[in-house]
Amino acid sequence: MATPPLYAATFGAAYLYVISPGPAFLAMFTLTASRGRGAGARFVGGHLAGDTLWGALAVAAIVGASRLGSTLFDLLGLFCGAYLMLLGWRALRTRGEAKPAPVGAARPLATGLLFGLTNPKAYPVALAMFSAIVAPYARDLSLADAPKLFVAAFSGFLAADATLVFMAGLAPVRRFFLARGLAITRVVGLVFIAFGARSALDGGLGLWRGGARA
Repeated sequence: MATPPLYAATFGAAYLYVISPGPAFLAMFTLTASRGRGAGARFVGGHLAGDTLWGALAVAAIVGASRLGSTLFDLLGLFCGAYLMLLGWRALRTRGEAKPAPVGAARPLATGLLFGLTNPKAYPVALAMFSAIVAPYARDLSLADAPKLFVAAFSGFLAADATLVFMAGLAPVRRFFLARGLAITRVVGLVFIAFGARSALDGGLGLWRGGARA
């Protein structure tokens, strides 16, 4: 049976999972620096859908629900990798004479949604993070505990999103990103390409290994 300390630990794991730097983290800060907290809030609002999906799958797996097959995540890895590499290539092509537009500036909500839902690597990361905390209690958990654990995790997601939007909107942070906008945009582009290539490579290798075992 789940206990209050476990709920608190689940909240903390979800908070750290969201606030850890990555492609979406960089995209959100760059977007907020250029377009303000409103755009950043819409981006993380869209990304919350992905956090909710992968977090729910991780919680379900931990408490004993059926795991999804690896083929699905390998295919998503290929799609996600291609998507991130495309965004990264566009960022690298930003010209110095024009004010660089952050990735997803035109549609921050839709971009955040795509970032969140097309990142299959979020599942193993979430599973590992939550497992490290929940593992000592795993034998005492049942499917009946899953909804309460999910609520604790979702609360952690919301708290982390609020923290990111607040931090990204601070004047010194915005000035830093705006003053170095072109360089930051290109760095973000390189990060996207690197993450995308790794995701696509892992997805392709997973499919190849799966085919070899068949």
